[in-house]
Amino acid sequence: MVVRIVDYAPELAPHFERLNLEWLERYFRVEPIDRKVLGNPQKSVVDGGGDILFALLDDEVVGCCALKHQGDQVFELTKMAVTDEVQGRGIGRTLIAAVLERYRELGGQQLYLESHDSLAAALKLYESVGFEHAACDGSSPYSRCNVRMEYRP
Repeated sequence: MVVRIVDYAPELAPHFERLNLEWLERYFRVEPIDRKVLGNPQKSVVDGGGDILFALLDDEVVGCCALKHQGDQVFELTKMAVTDEVQGRGIGRTLIAAVLERYRELGGQQLYLESHDSLAAALKLYESVGFEHAACDGSSPYSRCNVRMEYRP
């Protein structure tokens, strides 16, 4: 098993949408903000100073994660997804390590994520790499959000 992490390219945009819709439709519902970001990741993430990384397993796109720039060197780790068939193989951990490195390269000063308490495996992964639970302030655009975490390396 060879996992490669690659940068966003326009031809990968359909995979960003596919991977995220896969888990959203399984666990939650697709919200308007999801449609906006997934429908045009170049405009919604990359053009604003963020980035998207993809995990490839033997040249098949199996995971993705975005860093959405919120201004003032504040980033949101968002839209992290690994396809069901390969979960549990460390691909998410490899992907998040690359995303954290990219966050540092972009000069990030603050990194947060929003999630849901039903995603126990994801929350454990985030905790294991330095995210800590923080108070939800009610500003999330996602109705499914009931967990906020901040990166504290």
